[in-house]
Amino acid sequence: MLKRSFPPVVAANTRLLILGSLPGDRSLAEARYYAHPQNQFWRLLSPVIGRDLAALAYEDRLAALLDRGVGLWDVVAAARRPGSSDAAIRDIAGNDIAALAATLPGLQAIAFNGATAAKQGDRLLGTHPVRRIALPSSSPLHTIGLAAKQPAWDALKTYVIAGSSRDPG
Repeated sequence: MLKRSFPPVVAANTRLLILGSLPGDRSLAEARYYAHPQNQFWRLLSPVIGRDLAALAYEDRLAALLDRGVGLWDVVAAARRPGSSDAAIRDIAGNDIAALAATLPGLQAIAFNGATAAKQGDRLLGTHPVRRIALPSSSPLHTIGLAAKQPAWDALKTYVIAGSSRDPG
């Protein structure tokens, strides 16, 4: 079955772009990034952003990321994959990450959520000079615990815009 990624979530102030591989089945069914309740993405990113993202409605999560200069996308535009495991991804058509990066003048770094995203993203970016950060996957299939993953994710704080007056809390 051919599966397709979502459009990028970016704004003019995007300084950090976090790229996953390809949305899992739950995310595709709900048309939301990181929709599976066991995926640790929102919990890992909450300390980086300084807000409890998991407690927010989905649209508010995205708004909080954009407010802090954080964008989301995937390295895979379309691929065949039974289930949600990155190991099963086949017939990959990549997103044009370099073209998106060229539209983001303040972009300082691209972070890859997991090994598959990092491998494919490096290939797609080629010689593009943006800083690249490989993160441990937030997927529930990546069995390393949240506490072990958090320090790598916390390193993203360097690229996040400080809180704004629009924050309710």
